Amino acid sequence: MFRRAAPLAALALLSPLLATAAGEIKPIPKTGACPPGYYSSGNYCVPNKSAKPVIGKDGPCPPGYYSSGNYCLGRPDSKTVIEKLGPCPPGYYSSGNYCLQSR
Repeated sequence: MFRRAAPLAALALLSPLLATAAGEIKPIPKTGACPPGYYSSGNYCVPNKSAKPVIGKDGPCPPGYYSSGNYCLGRPDSKTVIEKLGPCPPGYYSSGNYCLQSR
């Protein structure tokens, strides 16, 4: 019994690291209809298995993202984007109302 549990316990400990390394997609606040790949749950849009990265739309979408209602959707390999609140932090560059992560 212990031999079976040990590999499962090790996998359970590593799974948060694997999800983060793969670019974990999280629930987002709901603004109108949820974007494709997300379903409504209260005031949130929750990702399903086919969900793509998404950010709230604030003007034109940044490079690598496309408009879908009140959101900008990216590809699985799209750069990380944050809302621009003045100069972009180190490791990011400015693009319209967004800061994109330099790779």
